[in-house]
Amino acid sequence: MLIMKNKYDQELLRLLSEISTDKAMSEVLSNILTPAEREELAIRLQIFKALEAGESQRSIAKRLEVSLATVSRGSRELKYGKPGVAKALKYD
Repeated sequence: MLIMKNKYDQELLRLLSEISTDKAMSEVLSNILTPAEREELAIRLQIFKALEAGESQRSIAKRLEVSLATVSRGSRELKYGKPGVAKALKYD
């Protein structure tokens, strides 16, 4: 089953990497994510950006109206996870 899921993951990555405009990306994300899922991803990005900028976890939680645990999970991911988001933010 893992091989099949990996194939689907690769197809998703390929699809997303081939999108060249913000409008097209917005439309694709609207098709594949619920509004709640899309909002959650957008908030996660803001958490990562704020952490990278040095904002305190408590301040982020209060400003974004999320739990401190949510911000802490983002912090752990930046510290111990793959460097994808951190690298991407440096190019932003």
